[in-house]
Amino acid sequence: MLVGALIVALLLAVLQIAVYVHLRNVVVASAQEGARYAADADVPTAAGAGRTLEVVGQATSAGTAAGLSCTSVQEVDGSGLTLVVVRCTGAVPSIFAALGELLPLQATGRAVEEAP
Repeated sequence: MLVGALIVALLLAVLQIAVYVHLRNVVVASAQEGARYAADADVPTAAGAGRTLEVVGQATSAGTAAGLSCTSVQEVDGSGLTLVVVRCTGAVPSIFAALGELLPLQATGRAVEEAP
């Protein structure tokens, strides 16, 4: 019985890690998509954050997207290129409801701004 409980706990821990890695990859890819969208010549920079949350919501769930806070800004890198940078922070939902959202998540996407 004790061994069975240990195996179940280990299985749930591995499952939580898989959920975290998957959601992290989805949010990173979505931030990159949002940055590419906002880097278009006729799109305002601030639209990148909204696009990121839209893509996360489509790929996962509206609840996951609601748990994220994204910003989109322009930055100039060391070589003089103007970049659109989308930064997202939040937490990954835990499969253990009693623990809440313990795993923090941060993602950044960058794209070179197109000239108008």
